[in-house]
Amino acid sequence: MEYRLLGRSGFKVPVLSFGTGTFGGKGDFFQAWGSTDVEEAKRLVDICLDAGLTLFDTADVYSYGAAEEILGQAIKGRRDRVLISTKGTFTMSSDPNDVGSSRYHLIRSVEGSLRRLGTDYIDLYQLHGFDAFTPMEEVLSTLDQMVRDGKIRYIGCSNFSGWHLMKALAVSDRYGWPRYVAHQAYYSLIGRDYEWELMPLALDQGVGAVVWSPLGWGRLTGRIRRGVPLPENSRLRSKMVAEAGPPVDDEYVFRVVDALDEIAQETGKTIPQIAINWLLQRPTVSTVIIGARNEQQLRENLGAVGWNLTPEQVARLDAASARPPAYPYWHQIGFHRNPHPTLDPK
Repeated sequence: MEYRLLGRSGFKVPVLSFGTGTFGGKGDFFQAWGSTDVEEAKRLVDICLDAGLTLFDTADVYSYGAAEEILGQAIKGRRDRVLISTKGTFTMSSDPNDVGSSRYHLIRSVEGSLRRLGTDYIDLYQLHGFDAFTPMEEVLSTLDQMVRDGKIRYIGCSNFSGWHLMKALAVSDRYGWPRYVAHQAYYSLIGRDYEWELMPLALDQGVGAVVWSPLGWGRLTGRIRRGVPLPENSRLRSKMVAEAGPPVDDEYVFRVVDALDEIAQETGKTIPQIAINWLLQRPTVSTVIIGARNEQQLRENLGAVGWNLTPEQVARLDAASARPPAYPYWHQIGFHRNPHPTLDPK
C-alpha cells in the first residue's frame, strides 16, 4: 500500500482509506447504504490491515453514532495500528445547539466521538459541512484548543466551497492556529467539479484531497448500464438516497462506463478498480475512501492499487468524462499565464 503526505503536513496516510458509512444501518437513509454489524466490521478491518490500509473514516452522523460505536469495537485492542478520521457538524438531535461548528457543538461532538470510538484522540477531525452562522475565529480557536489538549492530531474540512476554505486558511495563518490539511470532497469520473476551483486552491495552499464517493454515488460499479434495470441492492433504488447524491445525467454516465468497459478489456481490471485508479493519478489526491457492504466488495476495491493506468488510457477517460466548465473557468483556460492543473499548460 502506497502512503502519501496529507496536504502540507508531515502526516502520511494510505492512498486508500476505508469508509464506515455502511456500519450500523440505522434509519432509512443509512439502511440503504448497508448494515454491517460488529463481527463483520472486525473481519473487514482485518482485511484492510492485512492489505496495509490503516485509515478508517467515519462521522458522528453515520447511523446516528452507531457507525462510530461499531468501528470502535472493531478496532478494540489495536488502536495503535490504525488511523481514525471522523467528522462532525451536522444535526444529531432536536437540541437547537446540537448542530454546526460553534464552540459548544464542536466540543460536544468531539467528546461524543471519542467516547463512541473508545479512544482518547482522533488522528484527523473534519468539519462535515460549512457553518455560515458561526464566526471562523470561534471555530478555529476551538479546534486549536482541542489540538493543544491532545484530543485531535490534524484538522480538515469537508464539502467547503473555495472561498470557505481559503478564508479559513487565512484566519488560521493570521492567528497561528492549525490549518486544514485535508478537504474531504466529492470527486469521481462523473463528478469533476472539484477540479475547477478546489484543486488549484489545494495545490497552492497544500490541502490534501480525501475523496468521498469515488464511484459516483454507486453509478460506477459496473452494474449501471443502458437498458438494464437498477440492481435490487443498489442504494439508488432509495429515492431518499438517490436525491441526496450528486445529480448526473444518465447518458453521461453511460458514456463514461463505455470508456471504462474498453479499458477493462485491455487491462483485465474491473470498472470500480479503474475508476479509483484514475483518481489516484489526479493532482492533490492524498487518499480515496472506499466502502464495502461485504468482503467481496472490499477485496475488489483494494485491487485498485499496485498498478497504474497508462497515460493514454487516462487521456481517454479524461475525454469521455469531460464537461464544459462554468464561468470564469472556461474564460481562464485561454490565458496561457493561468494554466490549470488538469490541462496541458502549453
